[in-house]
Amino acid sequence: MAKFKERKNGSAGASLERQTHNLFKMNKDFGQHILKNPLVAQGIVDKADLKQCDVVLEVGPGTGNLTMRILEQARKVIAVEMDPRMAAELTKRKRLEIMLGDVIKTDLPYFDVCISNTPYQISSPLVFKLLRTSPPPRVAVLMFQREFAIRLVARPGDSLYCRLSVNVQMWAKVTHIMKVGKNNFRPPPQVESSVVRIEPKNPPPPIDFEEWDGLLRICFSRKNKTIGADFKTSSVVEMCEKNYLTWCSQNDTIVDDSITMKDRIIKVLNDVDMADKRSIKCDETDFLRHAVERIP
Repeated sequence: MAKFKERKNGSAGASLERQTHNLFKMNKDFGQHILKNPLVAQGIVDKADLKQCDVVLEVGPGTGNLTMRILEQARKVIAVEMDPRMAAELTKRKRLEIMLGDVIKTDLPYFDVCISNTPYQISSPLVFKLLRTSPPPRVAVLMFQREFAIRLVARPGDSLYCRLSVNVQMWAKVTHIMKVGKNNFRPPPQVESSVVRIEPKNPPPPIDFEEWDGLLRICFSRKNKTIGADFKTSSVVEMCEKNYLTWCSQNDTIVDDSITMKDRIIKVLNDVDMADKRSIKCDETDFLRHAVERIP
């Protein structure tokens, strides 16, 4: 990717970033790496396709380099910031609401779009919090560690294809937007970054997330083995047996002990043609067929 040059004059956000950098050190516990390249910041905001009526959630506004650009195009910004020092630097901005605290533990108000230079330690929790928000945001444009971003967009057969890939792609369309080198941040992080665009499906798929994720945990416990082999392990068979007994009790159904749980599992897998397939080669549609076919 071509190298960006920072404009000499700088924006209000860039000026604030320089002032803040001189006032205190960045807090590594909060994953603070300030995006200093104005062209990258503008590119992130542009990819959100903001409307003048939009309320935008920004996670980790830092010194406001993204915030100032968002405010130029949106009606309001709700910025969630962990560091009270950073929050204090932004409080005087109009149409900007500051929420101090952990975004993962915070009850969020309504918002249309999310934009974030995401602290890397909350990458996965943030993605799933956004996908499970009701109603979901129209779009989220998020900065992540490069490897995490690649996992989000990985397709069956890719080396980094995993449970995260299937989960996110089941609930959203995910697109890789741009690579961002470590020298675009102050201080530079240890890893390279990428920006992705996430468009949640609306309405979301009519399946229970906990059950779906439980299925994927088993399938991806050994993603290069066959799914049949994953489900035949003693621990999985024992878990399915307990779940089956619980299901029968909750549904006033007589326990059918004419077939062993292991044979019951094999029958289900064969019925959906999944026994000999490997998770790394299956997409969300394949797993959905398996989810629909219940063991009871």
